[in-house]
Amino acid sequence: MKYWLMKSEPEAFSIDDLERVGREPWSGVRNYLARNFMRQMAVGDGVLFYHSNTKVPGVVGVAEVASDAYPDPTQFQKKSDYYDPKATREEPRWQLVDVIFKRKLSRIISLEELRAAGEQLDGLELLRRGSRLSVMPVNAAHWKTILSLE
Repeated sequence: MKYWLMKSEPEAFSIDDLERVGREPWSGVRNYLARNFMRQMAVGDGVLFYHSNTKVPGVVGVAEVASDAYPDPTQFQKKSDYYDPKATREEPRWQLVDVIFKRKLSRIISLEELRAAGEQLDGLELLRRGSRLSVMPVNAAHWKTILSLE
């Protein structure tokens, strides 16, 4: 089993939205490294759900990977913000996975709090200066540390 952190702006799609729908395709990722990480995901992998671009960014819930990677249909939809004219059904460029809701955290574990954890979270991609990835791996020790902060 692997662990991941997936970011979403709460105005676009929040942990409350995932709780309401139960299962959702994680569409719209348009960064090759983030896409490649999704290709490595397996059903049952753990996901830290992170709210970004908000007053208090941070980890707000836990989800689980519910499918293997498959082509993101938004790349083919001309009216979509995520349309990619270079993508074809024969050679799709973008992938996604479905995620399922597991639980909301009892409180937000803020980015500030994660940074304050010090050595326990050394090497966590989220804390790397300039990191803007929306999907990133989290090692097992970081996963346990982050959830222990709850």
